[in-house]
Amino acid sequence: MKTALLAILVVAMMATASGEQGPSRRLDQTFAQALIQAAVAQTSTPVTYDGSYRRIPYPGGDVPANIGVCTDLIVRAYRALGVDLQVRVHEDMRAAFSSYPRLWGLARADSNIDHRRVPNLQTYLRRRGAQLPIGPDASGYLPGDLVTWILPGNLPHIGLVTDQRSADGKRLLIVHNIGRGPEIEDMLFDYPISGHFRYRGD
Repeated sequence: MKTALLAILVVAMMATASGEQGPSRRLDQTFAQALIQAAVAQTSTPVTYDGSYRRIPYPGGDVPANIGVCTDLIVRAYRALGVDLQVRVHEDMRAAFSSYPRLWGLARADSNIDHRRVPNLQTYLRRRGAQLPIGPDASGYLPGDLVTWILPGNLPHIGLVTDQRSADGKRLLIVHNIGRGPEIEDMLFDYPISGHFRYRGD
């Protein structure tokens, strides 16, 4: 699985080096497709929703594969492409801790949990210039985009836009873990959208 994803990216980079027309767009699309593939692949494995604090190795740490929350699906998908959000979020929080939300009473960055919290991912993505407009037009949300929502109870949530369409063809489906394990659903506008991002690991 990981080998196939890396092979896709290598082909795209070779195309860029050879001077083909539109290399940056081609690489973007290729990255998006590989990211979607890595996220969708997680829907075939049972995952119990569990966001409890756990100590995990750094770098490259993860909670056990049979548990996870919405952020874990995103972190695992990016990591399959060589983009480690555990490391990137932690290092950015260490460098600019005051720029991140103070919602958990922490006095310093914590590599065990920082990347597993939606508000931290949102802040990191904004700081990387990955934020895009939020709007009611489904065509503005492209395959590989990240979307965050506020669920009932003021709970933050995150998912990934896939390349699969809803039954009426009007929306792209979302791969996410809202409590039942990784799944693909037509739910883009089911909850208030709090963020829209396009991050290719740069």
